[in-house]
Amino acid sequence: MRRLLLACCLFFSAFAVHAEIVDIDNAMLAKLSASGVPVIDIRTRPEWEQTGIVPGSHLLTFFDEHGKADPAAWLEKAKAIAKPGDPVIVICRTGNRTKVLSQFLTQRVGYAKVYNVKNGIVAWAKDGRPVSPAAPALAACRAAKTC
Repeated sequence: MRRLLLACCLFFSAFAVHAEIVDIDNAMLAKLSASGVPVIDIRTRPEWEQTGIVPGSHLLTFFDEHGKADPAAWLEKAKAIAKPGDPVIVICRTGNRTKVLSQFLTQRVGYAKVYNVKNGIVAWAKDGRPVSPAAPALAACRAAKTC
C-alpha cells in the first residue's frame, strides 16, 4: 500500500504546475520584454508620470496611493494581458510591491511564472535604459478602461 501511495504521489507531482517567481535584473527585463513577455507596471499614475515607463508596459495600478488594493478587479484586467499559464513581468518603483504581488499571483492565482524586476524602474532608469513618457500609454489604457 505504501508503494502504491508513493507511486501515485510521484505520478501526479510530475504533472503538477510548478509556480515560480524569478527575480530579474535590467538585462533580463530587456531580453524577456523583447521576446514578447508582457510587462505590467503596477505603480500609480503620479509615479508613471514622474519617471516614465518601460516601453511597451501595460499600466495597471495594484496598490493605490494609500496602499489599498482590489485584487479581484486588478486580476480581471491582468488576465487580459497575461493568463495564469503565461509568463508575465511585473515592475514597480523598487521591486518591493511586485515581490508581494508575485507571491499573490503564483500562490493564490496559479500563475506559473512571474518575473519580478528586483530593483524596479528606478534601477532601469539609473542604468540608462529606455524610458517612454507615460502620457500616451495612460491615455490608451484609460480609453480602453484597462488601467
